[in-house]
Amino acid sequence: MSENQNPYPGQDVATSSAAPTHPERFDDPGVPAHRSRLTDIDPKAAKRNERIVALIFAISCLGAIATVVAYFAVRPDGTTEGTRLSTALLGVTMAISLLGIGIGAIHWAKSLMSDHEYVDERHGLASSPEARTVAVQHLTDGVEDAGIARRGVLKGAAVSALALFPLTFAVPLISSVGGDWDVSKFRHTIWERNRRLAYDPSGRLIKASDLTVGSAAHVIPEASEEEMRSHEWITEKAKAVVLLVRLNPEELRSDQSPEGETWSYDGIVAYSKICTHVGCPVALYEQQTHHLLCPCHQSTFDMADGAKVVFGPANRPLPQLPIAVDDEGYLVAQDDFAEPVGPSYWERLK
Repeated sequence: MSENQNPYPGQDVATSSAAPTHPERFDDPGVPAHRSRLTDIDPKAAKRNERIVALIFAISCLGAIATVVAYFAVRPDGTTEGTRLSTALLGVTMAISLLGIGIGAIHWAKSLMSDHEYVDERHGLASSPEARTVAVQHLTDGVEDAGIARRGVLKGAAVSALALFPLTFAVPLISSVGGDWDVSKFRHTIWERNRRLAYDPSGRLIKASDLTVGSAAHVIPEASEEEMRSHEWITEKAKAVVLLVRLNPEELRSDQSPEGETWSYDGIVAYSKICTHVGCPVALYEQQTHHLLCPCHQSTFDMADGAKVVFGPANRPLPQLPIAVDDEGYLVAQDDFAEPVGPSYWERLK
């Protein structure tokens, strides 16, 4: 077949040199013809949907009331199971209350409110009096078509659901006024004198002889199995976690308190795992440099020099846990941390 031969006889084929043609404008297809819903033409269907929406709002009201009841009837009892049960009940009942408002409003809008489409031509920001009159009339027609004025049951149910939902968070807030405001407890953790160090999470006690030079261990305070199952323990453990590292004693450049007391034992040092920047867990230990890295923002601390900051946004060393060894060879705390752990405290200057 020759280069210029038409492979489709009877059809015009545009050559590559022909300029593409474009229509100057497209005709406005307009708004499709309105399709009436069943509720628009059947009063019984409209009444049935009205009852459904009212029922959904009523369920929302019950959810809000159940949240308040659950808050007072099922209080955390100090155990993990009790805290989980209380939290789950509050979450489920609040979800029922809030979802009821949302689902009820959506069902009302889709089945009973006006679904007519209105088209307004684009114009300048300053509308003419005639355009404003038409817009107000459209809103008035929409309200009239939705039947808001004549559906008193729906209005009452919606207002009741919206009025009761704030109680789900207002009651717990108000009831907490006058509670425990003893902020001094945040200064300290559960570490205390002669409390033994244990591996996290097994709880097995640690002897100094268990650690070789260069090794690191994640540490928690000694506790019974029953205590470790309590919610209070889980909360307090988060503040008390420690990283234990054994170095050559000759490599330690700082292991003393400001008063000159020795806070390490035979090259073993213990520091808080809570970063002093934003509180991330600091646990990436580099054996050769003795540096401890925070994975969140790369703050780096020197374990051989009092956990001082050598890089990154943190501006304070990690608090050191003073340790010693008891008569049985187990590592024990000499006392609590000398300062509050974590990134911030209201009495700190920086």
